[in-house]
Amino acid sequence: MTAERVALISGANRGIGSETAKFLYGEGWCLSLGMRQPVLPGWADPGRVKLFAYDAADPTSETAWVADALASYGRIDAIVANAGIMIPKTVIEADEDELEMTMAVNVKAPRRLAKAAWPPLSASGHGRVIILGSLSGKRVKSAGAGLYSISKFAAVALAHGIRHAGWDLGIRATAVCPGFVATDMARGLTSRADDEMTDPCDIARIIAMLLDLPNEASVAEFTINCQLEESY
Repeated sequence: MTAERVALISGANRGIGSETAKFLYGEGWCLSLGMRQPVLPGWADPGRVKLFAYDAADPTSETAWVADALASYGRIDAIVANAGIMIPKTVIEADEDELEMTMAVNVKAPRRLAKAAWPPLSASGHGRVIILGSLSGKRVKSAGAGLYSISKFAAVALAHGIRHAGWDLGIRATAVCPGFVATDMARGLTSRADDEMTDPCDIARIIAMLLDLPNEASVAEFTINCQLEESY
């Protein structure tokens, strides 16, 4: 069993997930990276970074991933549920299959991952769960963001539910809620230049800070924005 802390990161092939993996690796973490098409990053030592072919739409994937990580490392200290999809449709335009897929990937999969990892997270006495929410989980910014917002409101609630369920076990959960981040997803939604959006490297630094906080400094939600809004 490794004495180093171990984190599982979904959607780790690009964007926030990739930058979070790289940053935590630099901080000494061992990692299990969930990717639909696993490719070892160039910065990674295969002794400290394992890959798993993770599909958030597959309801059996989380249990298999946790078992694989435990077989490799013997422990799990944190999960970062980052994988997500955005279908830019209003709540009226979206059909039932699109609503189901959005909820399946953005809400059901993170819940299953937390459930599957619950025993090892509990065993450490300081397990950590990061749910990548969004400012779209705090307000509905536009009609076209409506479908996505439904799922992200639920994802924020999921983080709160996990926080309550795991409090006495030393598990702390945080919903990290950024606005526009310079990723492929955001580039398809806005005309803003990358330097006008939040750098995913900065989201990674925030996640690392949240994972390092002691049990007595719990943060339920962490909101980040690249633009001035009334509340965020």
